[in-house]
Amino acid sequence: MNHTTKQNIAVIFGGQSSEHEVSRVSVTMVLNNIDKDKYNVYMIGITKEGKWYLYEGDVSLIANGDWETSGKTTQAFIAPDAALHGMVILRENGPETVRLDAAFPVMHGKNGEDGTIQGLFELAHIPYVGCNVAASAVCLDKALTNTVLDYADIPQAKFVWFFSRYFENHMDEILDQIENELGYPCFVKPANAGSSVGISRCEKRGEVVDAVRFAAQHDSKIVVEENIAGQEVEVAVLGNDDPVASVVGEIIPAAEWYDYDAKYNDEDSKLLIPANLSEETSELIRKTAIKAYKMLGCSGLARVDFLVRKSDGLPMLNEPNTLPGFTEISMYPKLFEASGIGKTELIDKLIAFALERAGKNQ
Repeated sequence: MNHTTKQNIAVIFGGQSSEHEVSRVSVTMVLNNIDKDKYNVYMIGITKEGKWYLYEGDVSLIANGDWETSGKTTQAFIAPDAALHGMVILRENGPETVRLDAAFPVMHGKNGEDGTIQGLFELAHIPYVGCNVAASAVCLDKALTNTVLDYADIPQAKFVWFFSRYFENHMDEILDQIENELGYPCFVKPANAGSSVGISRCEKRGEVVDAVRFAAQHDSKIVVEENIAGQEVEVAVLGNDDPVASVVGEIIPAAEWYDYDAKYNDEDSKLLIPANLSEETSELIRKTAIKAYKMLGCSGLARVDFLVRKSDGLPMLNEPNTLPGFTEISMYPKLFEASGIGKTELIDKLIAFALERAGKNQ
C-alpha cells in the first residue's frame, strides 16, 4: 500500500487517572498489533501531571514509563479547532500540524473513559474509537449506570447512592437505609473510578463509615451495593447500531473478590473461556449485554460484566466498561480471539466503527 493512502491514527495513552499504568500496558498491545501498512500511527502520551507529548521512540519503553525520559518526546496536543482536524506538534523550528483521520484513546478511568477526551475529539471533528461523550460519562458513573439499567428492567444488585457531604450530615439515616435495603456484606464504591479502585467490602455498620470516607478520596458520589454471591463472568461487545457479543468468559479470582491487585498483579486469578455455564445462560448474558449496550448508548466497544447469582442462576449485570483493558491478559481481546477475531482485525474493526459513526453524524 503506498504511503499516500495510509490513514493517520493517533493512539493516545497514559493520562491522569488512577489507571495510568494499566493504560501503558494496554497501549503496548494495541501498538504491537495495529496494521502499520494501513495506518500512520502517532503515539501521544499524557503524563500523570497532564502533559501531552508526541512519542517517537520504541514501543517497548512505554509499559514501564521510560518513554517519558527517552529523549524521544516532543510537546504536542490535539487542537479543539475543527478546521485543523488534528494535532499540533511543537517542534523546535516551529509548530507542525498533522491532520488525523481518527483517534484511539487507549485510556481507562477518569479523563479517558468518562467523556472528557471524547468531548475534545467532538470539538476537533476527529472520529474516535469507542463510546460517545454521554455514553462514556454515564457508563463510568455507577450511580447513573444503575439508574438507567433499573429503568430498562435489567437485573442488577440492589443499590443506594448519595454524595459524601450528604452522608456526613445524615449518617444514621443512610446507614439505616443500607441496613434495611441491602444488608451485609455490602460493597461501598466511588461512583466514578475504574478497575476496582477505592472499593471496600463491609461486614457491619461500623465499617461503612470508614469505607465511605475511603471511597470519597476518589469521588464525591458514592454507591453502595448489596453483595451477590455468584460466578463473575464477562462478555465483550463490538459494533455500532448492530452490535455483536463474544463468547462469555469467567473470572476465578485469586482474592476474595476481583480487586485491583487480583485483576492486574495476581498470577493466580484465572480466566476461563468459555465460561462454565449452560448454553441458555450464556445466550441470556449475550442478549442482556447487547440490550444494556444499546440502552446506555454505547458504540464501538464495551465489556459488560455480570454476576451469575448462585441462589437461582440469574445473570445480574455488574458493570459496563467502555474502554476495557487491552493488555495481553485482558478479557476483551481474549474473548474476541476465542470468537474468531484476532487482535489486528479487532483494532481494524474498531477504527472502522469510529469512521462509520462519524460519517453518520456529519
